[in-house]
Amino acid sequence: MADFSAKDVQELRKSTGAGMMDAKKALTEAEGDMEAATNILREKGLAKASTRTDRDNKEGLVVIAQNETGAALVQLKSETDFSAKSDAFSALAQKMAEAVLADGPEGLAALEAELEDLKLNVKENIEVGTAVQYLTPEGAVLDAYLHGAKAGVLIEATGVDAEVLHEIALHVAFAKPTYLSRDEVPADDVEKERAVLLEITKKEGKPEQAWDKIVEGRVNSWFSDRVLLEQGVFGEKETVAQKIGDGSITRFTLATIG
Repeated sequence: MADFSAKDVQELRKSTGAGMMDAKKALTEAEGDMEAATNILREKGLAKASTRTDRDNKEGLVVIAQNETGAALVQLKSETDFSAKSDAFSALAQKMAEAVLADGPEGLAALEAELEDLKLNVKENIEVGTAVQYLTPEGAVLDAYLHGAKAGVLIEATGVDAEVLHEIALHVAFAKPTYLSRDEVPADDVEKERAVLLEITKKEGKPEQAWDKIVEGRVNSWFSDRVLLEQGVFGEKETVAQKIGDGSITRFTLATIG
């Protein structure tokens, strides 16, 4: 019997991108010799996944799993829409969402072998993007919204009606905010944008005494493009902050494909 360990199998998988069973078979055939096993995998065309990691993978699926305790969202990325629509791809994505719901993102470790096998089967750069778990605390309300498997939203709030929160979830998928509040926007990003807007204002020939006011208005508009609470709901005048009234949105996650 070949003398090799589970750690050897894992090392071979990592170095070649081969599936677990293929790596084990190659080591058995090579009687535990790592270099010979690598050559066996190459000869069989099974050591190619690792060379695909630099390929764009802008397609895929967003999947949500939910139960009475919370929800989980997983974004599984692929190179082509064709692969994303396969039964094996969607089944693994759903399995991943269930694992994250049960154990958090750490639960994905148990599915690593299945992910590697899928990479080899479809011969694409497949990887997990966003993977989050929301365990909703008592007194909070959670909404999970999936838009055609190409956009998924988890959003949590307190003091907000469930129907209103669902409307906000739809808005998030529509408007694609990056931050919840302007306090979350990095100060360096704000100052860089302010400097750019000041130069634009100067070149437009605006009077110098009006620069500060004009720039401030443009910075506020820049915030409203990125900050959920300051966005107009579906582009209308009423902002998300106004829509929720005295309620509070505590967090949200948006994952999109394409």
